[in-house]
Amino acid sequence: MTLNILMLSTLFPDMSRPNFGVFVERQARELASRAEAHVTVIAPIGMPPWPLSNAARYAPLRALPRKERWKDMTVYRPTFPIIPKFGGRTNVYSMTRAILPLVRRLHEAKPFDVIDASFFFPDGPVAQRLSRALGIPYSVKARGADIHYWGARSGTRKMVKRAADRAAGLLAVSAAMKRSMARMGIEDDKIRVHYTGVDLDRFELADRDAAKTALGFEGPVVLCVGALIPRKGQELLVRALSHLPDVTLLMAGQGQYRRTLEKLAEELGVDRRIGYLGSVPHDRLPRIYAAADVMALVSASEGLANAWVEALACGTPIVISDVGGARELVDRPEAGRIVEREPEAIAAGIQALLDNPPDRETVRETALRFTWGTNGDVLLEHLQAVAHGETPPA
Repeated sequence: MTLNILMLSTLFPDMSRPNFGVFVERQARELASRAEAHVTVIAPIGMPPWPLSNAARYAPLRALPRKERWKDMTVYRPTFPIIPKFGGRTNVYSMTRAILPLVRRLHEAKPFDVIDASFFFPDGPVAQRLSRALGIPYSVKARGADIHYWGARSGTRKMVKRAADRAAGLLAVSAAMKRSMARMGIEDDKIRVHYTGVDLDRFELADRDAAKTALGFEGPVVLCVGALIPRKGQELLVRALSHLPDVTLLMAGQGQYRRTLEKLAEELGVDRRIGYLGSVPHDRLPRIYAAADVMALVSASEGLANAWVEALACGTPIVISDVGGARELVDRPEAGRIVEREPEAIAAGIQALLDNPPDRETVRETALRFTWGTNGDVLLEHLQAVAHGETPPA
């Protein structure tokens, strides 16, 4: 019997933002590829009131089709009103009001069996309201900032907790994330660890020297993949570069924090050894991973970063902070180093890997357990249990 799944996700790529929520999309595609699952994606888009909605950053979003076939899935992109920088908790109510009529129409045409919310906020509380309106169960997945940020804020913590309490099942991107949820008072027994996946055919070993030559890089290269925001810790990498002569630091990602990083690099005299790659299309990342000697990402918080797993799959060791599922991933010396979030420790971790490069095949072995096939198997089993009123496997 086919399970009819409503996937709700505010993290989902579109034509204007091809990298936005790309891992949620890949998970959705894996699930939709199963004969036992029929997946409909609703990816709501927040739009501010006029005249802010006319700003250049919102024009591409306004132009998106409200319904489309996206990589063999039907995706709806209804809009809902937001107040930039101040919305927060009000987004739950405005999103629910905006999408409920659409959800009702779809449910009447072909009843959904279960709601799968891809992120804990605002998706989780919205899924809770849709569940009540339709009379069907729901599940929510915790990925990182949705718990560490929204689950800690006074204005949203109760909403996150309520959504967790009323869900029929919960997923966590790592065992560490599951522990964080339990510390919030969320019932431990209903949380299942659901690791991310990586395309092992695309993210594979390649000749590092050839990759460097093709991209015009020379000498030791450290790569950081992540949005340019304070939480990701690029400032610490810039400071660490002062202790790493002849090393080039590449940053793949975009964000307004770039101006701060550029200014700091100039002050430290390392600006000529930093390259800003901007938002790199996901299918072009493997060749950049291949050219890097080390991938460093020293975030203040994470669930289990996809960039960690992708780097390892390409045979590139990682230097990461002790957050989220770091210790679940770096389970052997060849995988890399877990370091304190301070420049000297970061530099030491990077230098150790540059001085004694681990065998790349051994590095890659660390990532072999993170397949999209396994990810899809676990998700389908979990949602089937939720839909049938059974206790999902822990």
